[in-house]
Amino acid sequence: MEDPSSSAELGRFLTLADTSEILAITPAEALDLVRSNELPAIRVGSSHAWRVERRVLESYIEAKYEEARRLSLWEQSDFGNIPELSGGRILRAQSHTDDPDLF
Repeated sequence: MEDPSSSAELGRFLTLADTSEILAITPAEALDLVRSNELPAIRVGSSHAWRVERRVLESYIEAKYEEARRLSLWEQSDFGNIPELSGGRILRAQSHTDDPDLF
C-alpha cells in the first residue's frame, strides 16, 4: 500500500485535512496554524478552501525541528539558569554539588 502523503498522490498543494494528517494533528489545529499565520496558506477556488503548498509545509516542519534543537541547546547552556535570560524562570535546577567553590 502506498503512503498517502506521497507527493505523486497529493500534488503541489495540500488540503487542511492532508496537512493535519501529515502533522498528526486535528484539522481544527491545522486551521488554527493557518489563521495565526504560523503556517502560510492560500485560499483558492470558488469555495475559497485553504491550501498549503507542500514546500511550505516541509519548511515549516524543518523550522520546528530547528526551534526544538535550539531550545534544547539553550536549556543545556549555562545561560539557561539565569532568570533574566529565561523569561523569568529557571529552566533547570542547579545542584550544589556542581559548584566546586562550595567544598
